[in-house]
Amino acid sequence: MKTEEIDGTTLETWTIEEVARAWDANEIVLIDVRTPQEYMFEHIEGALLLPMPFFNAEKLPGQSDKRLVIHCGSGVRSEKMARAAIAAGIGRIAHMEGGFGAWKAAGQPYIGTNMATGAPQAVNP
Repeated sequence: MKTEEIDGTTLETWTIEEVARAWDANEIVLIDVRTPQEYMFEHIEGALLLPMPFFNAEKLPGQSDKRLVIHCGSGVRSEKMARAAIAAGIGRIAHMEGGFGAWKAAGQPYIGTNMATGAPQAVNP
């Protein structure tokens, strides 16, 4: 995990392995800030969709139980939204390094689209 101090708050950048471990242990809320089209085509099962254009950090849920981890396609949008969350006073926030592309490259499970039928299907279950 990489960390950066921003105005007294720590921005965490988690590796794919750290996110996968915490996700499997049900310790985090995973927020996908990609577009609805990107999400519909393929996404991490159970991740919440909150597209970047509609992202309002001040409306994020409380963090008493689970840390919020944001991800996008490559890590650029998620870092931007994590910084916005810190600016809005969210104290426990992280983003996933490398985004969904790195998640797929690491062989982690996700929901994809069956190109023959258009139906969702588990990939790397």
